[in-house]
Amino acid sequence: MGVRAIRGATHLCADDADEMRDAVVELLRAMLDRNGLGTDALVSVLFTATPDLVSAFPATAARALDIGDVPLICAQELDIAGAMPRVVRVLAHVECDLPRGEVVHVYTRGAEALRADLAQ
Repeated sequence: MGVRAIRGATHLCADDADEMRDAVVELLRAMLDRNGLGTDALVSVLFTATPDLVSAFPATAARALDIGDVPLICAQELDIAGAMPRVVRVLAHVECDLPRGEVVHVYTRGAEALRADLAQ
């Protein structure tokens, strides 16, 4: 069994802890589901959030998936002029047998515009 990385991102309408939880859980579930994986496949997850998201940690939101034994970490995204606001990006490392070219990267809630070449 190998380790692969799955990219994802979601866009929040507002800086709100409840919306953060809902959006992050929705995104992680979609990332796993579209790749035929369960939470037991998670090795680690890195979250970044744009500087305008301060109401909650994305990693705390992810804990709603009952993944307390998975290492999670948050970082702040670069503050680039003109970048999409209120975005959480995810890089999940998973154990799976998918060839790298078959990994499905997931973008939700308008974040598809960030990577139209990868969005499914």
